[in-house]
Amino acid sequence: MKPDKTAVLSYLKSLQNDICASLEGADGSAAFTSDTWQRDEGGGGESRVIANGSVIEKGGVNFSHVKGASMPGSATAQRPELEGCSFEAMGVSLVIHPQNPFVPTSHANVRFFIAEREGCEPLWWFGGGYDLTPYYGFDEDCMHWHSTAQKACLPFGEDIYARFKHWCDDYFYLKHRDEQRGIGGLFFDDLNELGFDQSFALMRAIGSSYIDAYLPIIERRKSTAFSHAHREFQLYRRGRYAEFNLIYDRGTLFGLQTGGRTESILMSLPPLVRWEYNWQPEPGTAEAELYSRYLQPRDWV
Repeated sequence: MKPDKTAVLSYLKSLQNDICASLEGADGSAAFTSDTWQRDEGGGGESRVIANGSVIEKGGVNFSHVKGASMPGSATAQRPELEGCSFEAMGVSLVIHPQNPFVPTSHANVRFFIAEREGCEPLWWFGGGYDLTPYYGFDEDCMHWHSTAQKACLPFGEDIYARFKHWCDDYFYLKHRDEQRGIGGLFFDDLNELGFDQSFALMRAIGSSYIDAYLPIIERRKSTAFSHAHREFQLYRRGRYAEFNLIYDRGTLFGLQTGGRTESILMSLPPLVRWEYNWQPEPGTAEAELYSRYLQPRDWV
């Protein structure tokens, strides 16, 4: 069955609208601003940014649909089968950096890629997922996040959640720090083995469950009182987030390699961040517990 690019495009635009409306409602004081852009090589997108809200310090929900007559050499070196193909890549990607250190940062994206060459069957796949990066850990939040992810995957096979969770734990890992970025969630790429209809349905199930996973955590934690020390730790841990996105993140690297819009690609970076040389948390503190309990891959459901 030939992939229905129009259906994917329609879903992604609708998903961007739904997520933005839900996050505006959760914040209650700030709204997204919209910025449309075009790419010289083909395609474009719409970046939506929210800032300085009562809950969200900075967030972005980006839609992109980029096209090219040929794949960049950096991509074909990894995938020789794409040599000489035109391509389209479309997706929604978002990162939310809250004000309150007790509200985790969250990231999600869903995407579709198709490469075509005359006389050949198109090469296509879906990818995406979502992950949670707490600064202060709560078992209740972790269990809710992972239970929602598991529920979204279950109709497509009992092994899907476990496989995508393990993939997420492996992917969101800072090798140079020997640390997990957060508590994980779901990550998948190169998904086409279910056929187009089922692969697309699984991508939709994951994309549409993000708000169900994140909003209850925002509501539980957004009014928690916090100190200057809590805020300083949040900014310190945001440094790890920035390091991952600039060194390892596939979406960031692909966007920069294909001439994407830099401002939108780097939207995921936090507004404020700090680094401190050779810092270690005091034993027995909530900060130390983040490392010992929450930044360790474990089963939460």
